[in-house]
Amino acid sequence: MAKRLIPLFNRVLVEKIVPPSKTNAGILLPEKSNKLNSGKVIATGPGIHNNDGKLIPVSVKEGDTVLLPEYGGSEVKLGDKEYV
Repeated sequence: MAKRLIPLFNRVLVEKIVPPSKTNAGILLPEKSNKLNSGKVIATGPGIHNNDGKLIPVSVKEGDTVLLPEYGGSEVKLGDKEYV
């Protein structure tokens, strides 16, 4: 059964990017250097309406790479992937 998440209004669905644990040369990276929270935008909502009824679109689009706040957003796990 496939599950589908569709963001509404000005919400964004972001897939967390797992930082690499070693470089191309084979050097192992410590866990402390992998602290950067970033992700790839999977889906966006259409936007939100202002008081005049005009649609204000979301400023990011699918495929963009964004930085995630440490304590912001709602985490969702589907299968082995983490979404925010």
